[in-house]
Amino acid sequence: MSPDEYCQEKAAKSGSSFYYSFLFLPPERRRAITALYAFCREVDDTVDDCTDVSVARNKLMWWRKEITAMLAGSPSHPVTLALQPHLAPFALDGQHLLAIIDGMEMDLDQTRYLDYPGLQRYCWHVAGVVGILSASIFGYTQPQTLQFAEKLGLAFQLTNIIRDVGEDARIGRIYLPVNELQQFNVTAADLLNARHSDNFEKLMRFQVQRAQTVYDEAFALLPAADRRAQRPGLMMAAIYRTLLTEIERDGYHVLNQRISLTPIRKLWLAWKTYVRG
Repeated sequence: MSPDEYCQEKAAKSGSSFYYSFLFLPPERRRAITALYAFCREVDDTVDDCTDVSVARNKLMWWRKEITAMLAGSPSHPVTLALQPHLAPFALDGQHLLAIIDGMEMDLDQTRYLDYPGLQRYCWHVAGVVGILSASIFGYTQPQTLQFAEKLGLAFQLTNIIRDVGEDARIGRIYLPVNELQQFNVTAADLLNARHSDNFEKLMRFQVQRAQTVYDEAFALLPAADRRAQRPGLMMAAIYRTLLTEIERDGYHVLNQRISLTPIRKLWLAWKTYVRG
């Protein structure tokens, strides 16, 4: 299996909404974004699949060394072998790749966030930076496009947090800010024990409305000149915003189930956004 095939398999297996937007890219950009996505999956899985924190930390340390080796021109992992040829053509910043690893390490050190600014810092590492790197691969002419991509990354991560409230709680992680739980009279124990309530619904309505606002703020930053190039991000946004609508329609029942869209619906939303241009 070639490095590109390894990354392709990693991306396809995930079933992520991101994968559907890659399908519409020219081959070289598709290979680059697939390699970047595979890297994100590798380091994310390192934390999520490892029950021993010290082992996970050592694996992340290995990835730091591997990124440094890749930047020096000597990668060894299939993902970095696939990603390395795209660093220069798409001006991918190695410090941004290391920042993603920093974000994954935050999951080993912290399972609660006191307020929204604290959560935003985490989201920048695990999603905002990914948005900037992705925008570089998709292509842009205006610096403001990177601001759009960074904010869109925040919106995606907020959506993930909303969708995964129950799933995260089952492994002891609560990303919803502590002061917002207090504001809506929802306790950490309510989340950990999957207790759905009117207060929980109000809390989640607040979270969804904020995420939708962040999407609107991101779109307002996208220059018209770069809209066509950035269509993959817009495709992902169409899918993710539809997911938020489904969560609302289902009454925010995210504590005991993972609400998701079918692959065919994701593909349809991606195609519709692509055609719209």
